[in-house]
Amino acid sequence: MIDFRYHLVSIVAVFLALAVGIVLGSTEFQPNALSILQSTSNSVKSQLSAASAQRDAYAAQASGADAFLQSSEAVLLGQGHLLEGQKVVLVTEPGAPPAIIDGVKRAAAAAGATVTGQVALTPAFNDLSGATQSRLSSVNGSIANADGTTLTPGADPQTTYQQQAAQLIASAIVAKPDTQAQPGGGPAPLSQASALTLLNAYAQAGFLTLSGTPTDRAGLVVIIAPGSVPATGATDPGNEVLVAIAQQFAAASAATVAAGSTATSGQQGSAISVLRSSSASSQLSTVDNADTTQGQITVMQAFAVLLAGGKPSSYGISGAAAVGPDPVPTPSGTASPTTQPTTTGNGRPPVKKK
Repeated sequence: MIDFRYHLVSIVAVFLALAVGIVLGSTEFQPNALSILQSTSNSVKSQLSAASAQRDAYAAQASGADAFLQSSEAVLLGQGHLLEGQKVVLVTEPGAPPAIIDGVKRAAAAAGATVTGQVALTPAFNDLSGATQSRLSSVNGSIANADGTTLTPGADPQTTYQQQAAQLIASAIVAKPDTQAQPGGGPAPLSQASALTLLNAYAQAGFLTLSGTPTDRAGLVVIIAPGSVPATGATDPGNEVLVAIAQQFAAASAATVAAGSTATSGQQGSAISVLRSSSASSQLSTVDNADTTQGQITVMQAFAVLLAGGKPSSYGISGAAAVGPDPVPTPSGTASPTTQPTTTGNGRPPVKKK
């Protein structure tokens, strides 16, 4: 990454070059003034070369570390046993980086989990204008009436309809392990057909798109944040909606992790920083460098911590509680191979002598 210092030195070099040109075209300047300018220009060029070399060295170092982690990913994720048998569903915000989506899928597979599918929210879902809100409310009401669902009152009046939509979407794509119908005649889980009908209603209204088979209920949810910081910062409608839906998916799932990118890590108003400072931080873990192999491994390890009864935490490189879980989670004890007793020639086990 080219830092501010690199840009500053480059700009200074340009202006000094212009100054030298002016000097060369003028006979008014004394020779010693020209010599000073040339010496200063050479010094700045030297600093620029040093900064460029340092940048290249850091880039090579980061590339080497990422290559090492890629080759060690399977080992760090328990050779497919860390999340063995678990299902993961992706919920992506508008502008979610493809690198994070692909990397999380790869890490999930390395950890032994299955990605059921992806629910990609569209910009319309984050639109808080009256017309869009009215349309979303209508879809929510229609689905709730058909399924007999009681919609939860919104914690924030501005994002009530998004929160209720997340409640309904979660009922179609998420299920905690061994979820049963509620006692006393509560609603049973949606059938696959009803779940698909529900998701298609939002898709047809322009609020989301689908890929894979997200109706194959997952216990784990990865919410992938946008790859840029909104101009309006923390109060951006997208950030407000994200907090509301994150809480809803966290409540419906066995574990939820929000993943962001290094490009927005630590920046004021980024989705991950907003989540970390909100009440949602007590319900889900966050990873701010999920566009790297290290961050993608951390997402899976964060799931393992939560499934083992650990508390949600923030992981990453800026404003996080830790780089990753400590101690590093390991797969729960796998069944040891059964030892068959040695038999004699007649097929019977030998009799131990006293």
